[in-house]
Amino acid sequence: MTDPAIPAPPPPTRHRRLRGALSLLFGLGVAIVVLWAVGGQRGELEGALSYLEDLKWQWVAMAGVTEFLAIVAFGAMQRVLIEAGGVRASLADMTAIAFAGNAIQNSLPAGPLWSNVFAFRQFKRRGADDILAVWVLVATSIASAASLAIVQVLGLIFAHNNGVIWDLAGVAVGIVGLLFIVRYLLRRHTWTLAVLTAVVRLCQRIIRRPKGDPRQLVDEGWARLTAVTPGRHVWALAFGFAAANWLWDCLALALCFLAVGSGVPWQGLLLAYGAAQVAINLPITPGGLGVVEGSLTIALVAYGGPKEATVATVVLYRLISFWGLLAVGWVAWAALAYQTRRHDRRAVEAEREKAAA
Repeated sequence: MTDPAIPAPPPPTRHRRLRGALSLLFGLGVAIVVLWAVGGQRGELEGALSYLEDLKWQWVAMAGVTEFLAIVAFGAMQRVLIEAGGVRASLADMTAIAFAGNAIQNSLPAGPLWSNVFAFRQFKRRGADDILAVWVLVATSIASAASLAIVQVLGLIFAHNNGVIWDLAGVAVGIVGLLFIVRYLLRRHTWTLAVLTAVVRLCQRIIRRPKGDPRQLVDEGWARLTAVTPGRHVWALAFGFAAANWLWDCLALALCFLAVGSGVPWQGLLLAYGAAQVAINLPITPGGLGVVEGSLTIALVAYGGPKEATVATVVLYRLISFWGLLAVGWVAWAALAYQTRRHDRRAVEAEREKAAA
C-alpha cells in the first residue's frame, strides 16, 4: 500500500524553532495580561496569587490523580479502537502514547499534526497497518469532538443560560448531521469511489504518488478501511472513555477550587470548561497557552467565581493540566523512544544471527 494520508512533517528548522519560542512567549504574555486585567488592579492580583501560598495539598494531589486518569481514559479509548481492527495493545503502552502525544501537541507549532504523526508511527510499530492507524486517528477525533459537544450541552443546561440555548441546539444539530454524513460517506457508493479515484489520479499527476492504477488503489484501500467494522459496544466504550477524558479533566478544575479554599461555581463550570477546550484548538499558541487562561477565568468569574480565588484556581489548574502533563509527557516520549531503539537493535541482531547461521 501507499503512504498514509497523513504525511510526515518536514524536519524542524531554525525558523520553526524560533516561531515556536515566540508563540510560547506570546502565550505567556497573553496569560499575564489577562490575569492582570481580571484582577482589576495589582493588589487584587497579588491577593489571588496569595491563595497559592496556602494550598490544601490533599486537593492538589487529587487534582493530579484525576488529570492522570483523564489521560488513561484517552489511552483506553484508542486501545478499544485499535483492538477493533485486530491489533492487541496494552493499556500501559497506549497511555504512554497518549501522554507523549499530549506533550507534543502542546509544545510544538502545528502540534496536532506532529502528535498525529507520532501516534500513527506508534500504532504501526504495534502491528497496525496504514489504514488501521489512520482509521484510529479519525475515530478518535470523532469520539472526542462528539463527547465534548455533549459536555457543552450539559454545561449550557446547568448554567440556565437561556440566551444561548438555541445557538447550542443549532450546534448540536450540526454535529449530529455531520456524524450522519460521515456514516453515509463510509458506505460504498459508486460516486464516492469515482471521486476518490479522481483525487488519486490528480495526486499522481502533481506529485507522482502514489504509484499504481488509481482505481485499484482506491478499491484496495476502501476494502481495508471498511474491513474495520466495530460493533455498537466498541463505539459505546470509545465514546464512554472519550467523555471520561473530558470529565476527569473538568473534575481536576473543580478540585483546584477546593485546593485554594474556594467554593466551586458549579453552575457555570462545565460551560466555562467546554469553552476553554475549544480555545485550546485555536491555532494561536501551543496548547492554547494564554487563551485558555483568559477564557476560563472570565467565564468562571461571570458565573459567580470570586475574582482572586478564580485566578488562583486557573493558575493552579494549568500548572497541573498543562505544565505537569507536559513534563510527564516528554518523559513518556523518552521512554517510548528508548523502547523503540532497543526493539530495533534486537531486530538487527536477530537478522545478523540469522544471516550468520
